[in-house]
Amino acid sequence: MQQTTVNPAADADHRRNAIANWLLAVTGAAPLSLDIGGSDASVRRYWRACYAQRKLMVMDADPAGFDATPFLARQAELAAAGVRVPAVLAHDAALGLTLLEDLGSQELAPLLIDEASAKAWYLQAIDNLVALQSTLAHAHLPVFDAAFQRREMEIGREWYLGVHLGQALNDKQLAVWERSLALIIARNVAQPRVFMHRDYHSRNLMVVEGKLALLDFQDAVSGPISYDLVSLLRDAYVSWDEGFVLDLAIRYWEQARAAGLPVHEDFSEFYAAFEWQGLQRHLKVLGLFARLKHRDGKERYLADIPRVFGYVRGVCQRYSELTPLGRLLLDARGEKAEVGYTF
Repeated sequence: MQQTTVNPAADADHRRNAIANWLLAVTGAAPLSLDIGGSDASVRRYWRACYAQRKLMVMDADPAGFDATPFLARQAELAAAGVRVPAVLAHDAALGLTLLEDLGSQELAPLLIDEASAKAWYLQAIDNLVALQSTLAHAHLPVFDAAFQRREMEIGREWYLGVHLGQALNDKQLAVWERSLALIIARNVAQPRVFMHRDYHSRNLMVVEGKLALLDFQDAVSGPISYDLVSLLRDAYVSWDEGFVLDLAIRYWEQARAAGLPVHEDFSEFYAAFEWQGLQRHLKVLGLFARLKHRDGKERYLADIPRVFGYVRGVCQRYSELTPLGRLLLDARGEKAEVGYTF
């Protein structure tokens, strides 16, 4: 039997030609150039189409692997609420193509050089988050409930522990894992729910004319109020001293209370909820980054695993209920547990 050889360059050229023809049909003009503008952690690719007077972005995703309906619906809701998001100019469901306003290539992440330079950006991001949470409806969105949170953390067990570290849990370890997930979920689902972006971090915030714009919003849900803040302040791609994080978290909490959002009236209780929700997110992210490497061949995410694990280890050290989980994870990595303090 003859084996078929896939030529990635020829495939890209074929797709480029198809997109160029589509652009000619929807805009009335062929682009001067059409180049791959990047990809993300999903199945999507982006193409930058250059014209004489403007640039446009094409979101390209196989309809069999990506349903654009949530993206289009959230874009319309966010835009109507005054949130800066890329405008949708055209969409073809059959081709899996969406024509978008090009917001440029300036992510927030590389501008976060030090605390002094980062603070103003974070304060703007917090302003935007409070406005988003206090303005946008969320009852119609999928609920980030107990089952949802458990599924996400199981990605960590399967891909980070199982595939990346090669550690299958024995019965005793599995019991620790299950008890720990039950504790984490119980704490998190007790939080009030709001519109939750689900990936509110420095690589999804673009800087456009000195203001922040929001990307990657199609996975929004109705979820715990602390989730997007922990995505922002305990970012998988950049980390800060705890004092800086605390200062920004307090500023968010004060603004959220002033806006009538349902944050806990005691900041220490809110911050504990922030930490437990972060643990849920970061256990998932460890699995996602491992899966991106081992399944999808995206090596660059491995560099961020130590940072994310550092967040997990820190929270497990600070709360006595999570000590067994912390030991389990350190054992899987071949590390010794350090003495921490607990709440």
